[in-house]
Amino acid sequence: MQDPSKVKMTFQWTAVAVFLYAEIAILLLLCLPYISPLRWQKIFMFSLWGKIANYWNKAFLAIIVLLIVLFLDAVREVRKYSNVHIAEKSTQTTASAYDHIQMKLFRSQRNLYISGFSLFLWLVLRRTVSLITLLAKEMGAQVALEIQVANTSDAARKYLEENEKLQRSLMERRNCVNDQLIEVTNKKLKQEAEKLKAEIKKSSMVLGKKTDEVTAVKNRAESLKKEYDHLIREHTKLKDHSGEKHDKKAL
Repeated sequence: MQDPSKVKMTFQWTAVAVFLYAEIAILLLLCLPYISPLRWQKIFMFSLWGKIANYWNKAFLAIIVLLIVLFLDAVREVRKYSNVHIAEKSTQTTASAYDHIQMKLFRSQRNLYISGFSLFLWLVLRRTVSLITLLAKEMGAQVALEIQVANTSDAARKYLEENEKLQRSLMERRNCVNDQLIEVTNKKLKQEAEKLKAEIKKSSMVLGKKTDEVTAVKNRAESLKKEYDHLIREHTKLKDHSGEKHDKKAL
């Protein structure tokens, strides 16, 4: 019949070995480059993980303590069977007893390696999960920052386009206002020019009339002068004729 303590130890170290294999598989899975930290963060955000996270720290510490105890027990077993192995070597023992001691030493060394690597990989696993979570948060923040920068760039581009449109509209309005002012000024100048033309025309007409009047007055003055000269000549003739008559009467 098999000793119960041997069965217990076998089940115990089998569980530790399975735990070690599970750690190796999880670490290999976490190190796959095809799965990004953001996807791992989404997986960690599942409701099941949220329930487990409440007990994560306590479970981690409990497993650490358990693995440390198993590791120290394995160290004790290795030292124990190493000393027995040396003692059996120095004494005359049967081959079966020597093989039994060798088997015990091999098992204790195997248990030491299993517990040591399990403890080491458990710490590495904890650190890896923490780093992946931190990296996922940083990547999420970077993605959010890139989106914010892209939105800011789009908003700035829109503002610049609107500013250019406003400047163009203002320039068009200014040009329209300038054109309107020019048109109004041209209209005023045309009206003033027409008024000046009308005044010049009126002045020329008045001047023509005055010129005609002056010409008529000059013609009348010349005719009057001619009549006056004619009358003077007639008067002189009459005077001369009357004088001759008087002289003849005197004789």
